[in-house]
Amino acid sequence: MKLYAKTIPHTLPDWATTVTESADLFEVEINDEHPDFQSLLEELETEIEPGITGVKAEDLCSRLGIEMSNSSLQQLVEQAQTLISLIATHPDYKQLLDEGYQPDLNIADASTTLTYLEWELERNQKPSV
Repeated sequence: MKLYAKTIPHTLPDWATTVTESADLFEVEINDEHPDFQSLLEELETEIEPGITGVKAEDLCSRLGIEMSNSSLQQLVEQAQTLISLIATHPDYKQLLDEGYQPDLNIADASTTLTYLEWELERNQKPSV
C-alpha cells in the first residue's frame, strides 16, 4: 500500500518506508502485512458509513504524523507530469524499452492525457463571457 504525503516525520515505523521524494511529494510504502500495522488498523477501525467499517486515511496519517497532500487538481497534475518525466528518463525504464518492453500505452500517452487534463482545467478556470 502506498500513501502520498506533503510532510512526514523524521522517523517512520519499521513497516513504513519513504520510497521517493520529489515534486514536493513523499511516496510512503506501507508493508500492510506487518503485524504492527495490522494492530494499528484494528485499533483505528471505525464505522465509516452505516454497515461499512474501515480505517480513514486521515486517521491513519494523523497517527503516523503524516500530512496528506491536499493539493489542488492542477498541482497534482503538475506533480504527475514531473514524475512521468522522471520515469521516462530513468535508466531502469530505458533498459526495459531496450529489452523489448512495448506497452499498449506508453509514457508519452500518459503525459498527453495529463496535458489534456491541464488544458481542461485551464479552460474551466476562465470566466464565462
